[in-house]
Amino acid sequence: MPLFTPFACLILLCAQAACVMADQPSPAVVHDLAPSGRLRVAINLGNPVLAQKPPGANGPQGVSADLARELGRRLKLPIEFLTYDAAGKVVAAAREHAWDIAFLAIDPVRADTIAFTHPYVVIEGAYLVPADSPLRTIEAVDQPGVRVAVGRGSAYDLFLTRELHEARRVEAATSSEALEIFLRDKLEVAAGVRQPLALFAGSHPEVRLLPGQFMAIRQAIAFPMGHEAGAHYLNTFIEEMKVSGFVAKALAASGQDPRLAAPQGLSQ
Repeated sequence: MPLFTPFACLILLCAQAACVMADQPSPAVVHDLAPSGRLRVAINLGNPVLAQKPPGANGPQGVSADLARELGRRLKLPIEFLTYDAAGKVVAAAREHAWDIAFLAIDPVRADTIAFTHPYVVIEGAYLVPADSPLRTIEAVDQPGVRVAVGRGSAYDLFLTRELHEARRVEAATSSEALEIFLRDKLEVAAGVRQPLALFAGSHPEVRLLPGQFMAIRQAIAFPMGHEAGAHYLNTFIEEMKVSGFVAKALAASGQDPRLAAPQGLSQ
């Protein structure tokens, strides 16, 4: 019996081709992703699960920055990091063509003007309430008289704009400022990413997290629409980074839960 059947050889060749595609981008891919010859990468430091900038660090750190550096290495291009303190500001900068790729949550409103890869990380949108709040469930939040602090333009702000019908959103410039407003103005609820909210609750005994999630936030690489060669390359790159364990290891290296890595093949 032959060691390799024709079908097995075909599978092997396809796998090898995929690796070549990821490691040796065509000129069309490079031009799509970095037309200036430099890869301009927008990083949102407002989400500490994905990106951090420790004192003395040489540029942003975390899974988003690690993915950007690996992509730059494969494209053989220098990277220019552009950091923002809120996702909404990253989206606004896209209208000025300020960046080539960004790391953002997938949302249908954003998808009107920005293209996205498959997700590389999935995180939870959660609610924070005062410790003595009568609110006990996610579903109980959407009622008259409930004010929800949100970071303007964040993925969960966009989601809650569509999903909340009775409760009222109170917008802040950033997610961290939303927490300040929540405490200062004695609001009923603060919405955000579970991990930073849990960290905040750990140092503020006067608040607590509600159990469960109100949304799953799928984080992906964002890029300008109409770049078909770049889109195909980036999706192949993201899938390889998940399958190889790169995403999980980068999460763990930055102190995050490696189980937040999106599963292979998860689409938008």
